[in-house]
Amino acid sequence: MTLNRAAFDYARELIAHGRLVADKKGSWRKHHPSRSEENEFIHNHGFQEYAKWHLGVDRRHGEETKEHYKFPFGDFAVLHRCGLLAVRARAHQYGYAEIEAAADQLLSRIELRQPTR
Repeated sequence: MTLNRAAFDYARELIAHGRLVADKKGSWRKHHPSRSEENEFIHNHGFQEYAKWHLGVDRRHGEETKEHYKFPFGDFAVLHRCGLLAVRARAHQYGYAEIEAAADQLLSRIELRQPTR
């Protein structure tokens, strides 16, 4: 598993342009796209756009498969803080340090934009 650099850069853009939801830990279950939403997005936009929403890539699977893309962080419209929290936790759990560090950097950027009170 390796970091999807293009997705990392895209997430930075989303944060910079305010296209994010600064939601709480545990909210990802209700914001994570369903399989049918993923399939519809791929049908309408292709795998290149689908890839932008996933911080990890699994090179054991072809680029034109959903299995190639791991660690989603948004709902195909906005980035979700809860998605990045889930990415960071799962990456840590499975030992993907590069992906964990990338999620942490993105979360730090969100905190700089919207400081906690």
